[in-house]
Amino acid sequence: MSFKDVIGQQATKRHLVEMAQQNRLSHALLFLGQEGAGALPLAVSFAQYIVCERTGLYSTAKSSLFGEEPAAPQLNDACGVCSACVKTQKLAHPDVHFSYPVIPKKPGDKPVSTDYITEWREFVLQYPYGNVYDWLQFIGAENKQGNITAQECNDIIRKLSLKSFEGPFKVLIMWMPEYLGNEGNKLLKLIEEPPPNTLFILVAENDALILPTIISRTQLVKIPALETAELEAALITRAKTPEDRARQVASIAEGNYREALQLLKHAEQDWQELLRDWLNAILRSGPIAQVRWIEEISKLGREKQKQFLRYFNHLVEQAIRRRVIGESVRLNVSAYEDDFTSRLNKLAGIAQQQAIVEELDKATYYIERNANAKILFHALTIKLYHIIADNKVVEVK
Repeated sequence: MSFKDVIGQQATKRHLVEMAQQNRLSHALLFLGQEGAGALPLAVSFAQYIVCERTGLYSTAKSSLFGEEPAAPQLNDACGVCSACVKTQKLAHPDVHFSYPVIPKKPGDKPVSTDYITEWREFVLQYPYGNVYDWLQFIGAENKQGNITAQECNDIIRKLSLKSFEGPFKVLIMWMPEYLGNEGNKLLKLIEEPPPNTLFILVAENDALILPTIISRTQLVKIPALETAELEAALITRAKTPEDRARQVASIAEGNYREALQLLKHAEQDWQELLRDWLNAILRSGPIAQVRWIEEISKLGREKQKQFLRYFNHLVEQAIRRRVIGESVRLNVSAYEDDFTSRLNKLAGIAQQQAIVEELDKATYYIERNANAKILFHALTIKLYHIIADNKVVEVK
């Protein structure tokens, strides 16, 4: 996986290349970016750039990558054809190591990442923009909590103490260090004073869940959310999505490519019907219809529930936008969305719409944290009723 395989992030790619070429790398980097921004594929691409035999970085090995002699003129991406690149693209380079949350394969096990290396390679190659939930489901975790264990930390120390097998550099990519917990204290000395030409890359989504002692020993590299245009282009070229659909999905996904792919899995009409039934149950049909709808939504998986709430949130935001720029202006949305936003503006004022957005955001947050779906959607149904109860009730079609 080289830089050209990573969606967007041109400024970040240039920044990383310049740091490597000018010997300004820290021994430990923290790639911090929201889900779906591409922090993991960017980390793998950078590791490939480091170990590539043709970038010119090999000429710095006799000194160091980390702040001594300036490097020779170099390529701005890995060549993709040398032996090191071929192995890294398969996630099989012996000097590029990975660490990630895992679960015990049987009770009493003390798992380490290498126990799941075959599954990891398959997962990253198939779903490079997947999140930790996708990974844990991929290895059959179900409701088990993944962890980066003390045994894993000991294994990292052991592996990085060994001499590199092929090239001059060793790279460790730790994905989701948020799952490290206090066990991370075992790695502090190694991160601060690693063996020569050893690079740590921590790939995280939430730095608040990482030990401050680890963060203080890393160089922060912020990975911004993808631009809507970048998402749209990726959906068209990679996911073979029609332009109109790609534009709609990109506007909903908010810079999250994983979210965009999830949205593509579900027919928009399914969300439209589900949303129409919900609003009519809230505003017209009453408690029996509400309970029936809650039973239906609670049977869907957590990811589908999140997608549905995001879709509703997108429609409310479009309604607010339409109110601001004027009802006569045609938004770049589907015919259904155009009609829905017009009806919603008659149903609720802007303050009520903003309150709806807040409640939908809260519900999404709690779903991500395994809230009981029936209780959550029952409470949300009551809240939405009270938010718009003072306005005229009309049937949603």
